[in-house]
Amino acid sequence: MSQSLDELLSEIERRAQSDARLLVGVAGPPGAGKSTLADRLHEILMERGQRSAVLPMDGFHLDNAILEQRGDLSRKGAPHTFDVRGLADLLRAVKAGGEVFVPVFDRSLELAIAAARCIAPEDRIVIAEGNYLLLDQGRWAGLADLFDLTVMVAPPIEELERRLIARWVHYGLTPAQIEAKVEGNDLPNGRLVLERSRMADFTFDQF
Repeated sequence: MSQSLDELLSEIERRAQSDARLLVGVAGPPGAGKSTLADRLHEILMERGQRSAVLPMDGFHLDNAILEQRGDLSRKGAPHTFDVRGLADLLRAVKAGGEVFVPVFDRSLELAIAAARCIAPEDRIVIAEGNYLLLDQGRWAGLADLFDLTVMVAPPIEELERRLIARWVHYGLTPAQIEAKVEGNDLPNGRLVLERSRMADFTFDQF
């Protein structure tokens, strides 16, 4: 079922009335629109006087040097190419409140930058976004329990493929490179998210 942005915002604001920091998890396949939704929620909440911040999962990519050593560079973005323990520890720190510094992924450098964003004590709502936040297998299983409210963005596979191709065209990849990335990594990862994630409190079929 697809739900409205207004419904989601109302629920966030209702749950944010307590003194505890509210942690929202936005999950979905590559190219689904997770970042767009998270940034839009943040923008509207700030306009309404609700202090919020966005925490991207991409800051926990393993470094390319490590992936190359393990023979996993071509699978960058797959579930096993993230520091899941580090992400879980940071989410717990965020939930505890106070100031927390978080890493941010720089796609132009293909590199995670440590402590590149600050979640301030006044940020009462934190919106985490990433592919596998609700994945119910392997090291990711149980991560969903850390969130107070969960959201899944799940467009049709055909729409995901269109968006992913457009993304890699934007970054100047050749048609052969794009096919290898989309068919060999992005879409398999996307199908895994759609098939093996926990049910979310809110679901959007497009954003």
